[in-house]
Amino acid sequence: MNHTYEITTDPSRMDVTAIHAFLSQSYWSPGIQLALVQRAMANSLCFGALLNGEQVGFARLITDRATFAYLADVYVLEAHRGKGLSRRIMDHVVAHPDLQGLRRMLLATRDAHALYAKYGFKPLASPASMMEVHQPHVYAGMA
Repeated sequence: MNHTYEITTDPSRMDVTAIHAFLSQSYWSPGIQLALVQRAMANSLCFGALLNGEQVGFARLITDRATFAYLADVYVLEAHRGKGLSRRIMDHVVAHPDLQGLRRMLLATRDAHALYAKYGFKPLASPASMMEVHQPHVYAGMA
């Protein structure tokens, strides 16, 4: 049996149920509903990490594919961590033809700063110019 990880952007090969299972338990989107994950994926450029067809990692970019992208929902299942899979996903992200020449790419992370720094991410140059509406518990109130 082949034990080689594969990175794909083919939406038909993504296991939305598995992605939802992880995201609904993550610190950044606790309780997110399956329908929201499906809609988010349909409107994003998604990268799936597969092992023998099983979804073991994921990354999603919200982007206009011209000037801006926001990297979100990046994960690797615990059993597959420590094998360079996060780096492989990020290698595919930064090499993707639709993400070349962007003026800005953003992300938010609690604990993976070292990984993203390898790909040129830095703290905001002008944090005072950035604003947000942040509703961390928004999914808890949705039925």
